[in-house]
Amino acid sequence: MDSMGTCYGKRITSETIMYKIRTYNSISPKGLVRFPEDRYKVSADCDQPEGIILRSQKLHDADIPASLLAVARAGAGINNLPVDRYTAQGIVVFNTPGANANAVKELVVGALMMASRNIYGGMNYVQELTHIEDSIELSKLLEKEKKRFAGAEIRGKTLGVVGLGAIGSMIANLALDLGMEVIGHDPAISVEAAWQLSRNVERIDSLDLLLARADFLTLHVPAIPETHQLIDASVLSRIKPTTKILNFAREEVICLDAILEALDNGNLAGYVTDFPDPKLLGRDNVLLMPHIGASTLEAEENCAVMAVSQLMDFLENGNIVNSVNFPPTKLARRAGNRITFSNQNVPKVLGNVLAILADDGLNVIDMVNKSRSDIAYNIVDVEGDLDSSLSSKIGLVSGVKGVKIFSPME
Repeated sequence: MDSMGTCYGKRITSETIMYKIRTYNSISPKGLVRFPEDRYKVSADCDQPEGIILRSQKLHDADIPASLLAVARAGAGINNLPVDRYTAQGIVVFNTPGANANAVKELVVGALMMASRNIYGGMNYVQELTHIEDSIELSKLLEKEKKRFAGAEIRGKTLGVVGLGAIGSMIANLALDLGMEVIGHDPAISVEAAWQLSRNVERIDSLDLLLARADFLTLHVPAIPETHQLIDASVLSRIKPTTKILNFAREEVICLDAILEALDNGNLAGYVTDFPDPKLLGRDNVLLMPHIGASTLEAEENCAVMAVSQLMDFLENGNIVNSVNFPPTKLARRAGNRITFSNQNVPKVLGNVLAILADDGLNVIDMVNKSRSDIAYNIVDVEGDLDSSLSSKIGLVSGVKGVKIFSPME
């Protein structure tokens, strides 16, 4: 890799290929077993890996191996990764959107019930009555005191969903089944998510209008610069004082000090989150969970399987699915060699590379070119014998960030 971050690939054959994958955290064996042992060496301490697979390990301060081609996050959030640094070096970053959606959905529904009914307070009260040994005495006391834990039903209440992706759409649909009125706001909703969303969910273009109507507000947006402290003092000034907020997105999407002030002033009725902070401890109007949104066996397995599959498809075929920094790019394999390269999204790069292929007597039989913001990615299938210097020649084209050459499929 040179000073411009160009990764010069090498031609490999089915006899010599052996990808090294470095793991962080505990990755489900159901995913890791998908790596064929004859083509992959997978360990937590392998040197110079081509791929990394991880869950929540923070890599912002970690050195980037010169060999690294891709990073797969077994989960949706990627704020533990230096995505900008990876992009600058032509490294593809994958996540697994939707793989843990059902786990988070079920926890949010449970949190919604707990926010509406004082289930947590009632259970704690009963567990503290260890001094009572007589069942009749206990029954009489609970009958007398149960009014302290009275709540309200969610049926007929309005749920405002901010973010209608995989998780938000599932929660919106389920809330309808529970008898709630559901309104949603997501200016960047994808076509796929829109198809999954019930037509009975009312789309609200204005966040202000959604805030004014919601009895419960649930957040399901990614932690990106555009959503940083999305829920701030200004937003909280426009909600009903009886509103309760559920944050199972990320801690960065709310302004904690504004939440605390609204709770203290009675402008916010309650806050439920999977991201505890010391400032939130010990408050009766706050429910805290220990970041367990995706902590189910099924979610961990789903995330691992998806992450491994995406990483393998990229390393073996050059295909990109569910990348957070590269455009989705997929091309069915056929006879011939495959060349992939990433580049700055500027004019003439693709033309200059195609000219090199023509000069080498290579015939392009299929190709796809996609771009995303400042980055472009190309898959080119060619016929003809490849010169050993082809990778280097393409890598020297101005704007090219990374090159990889694949041998023909057997």
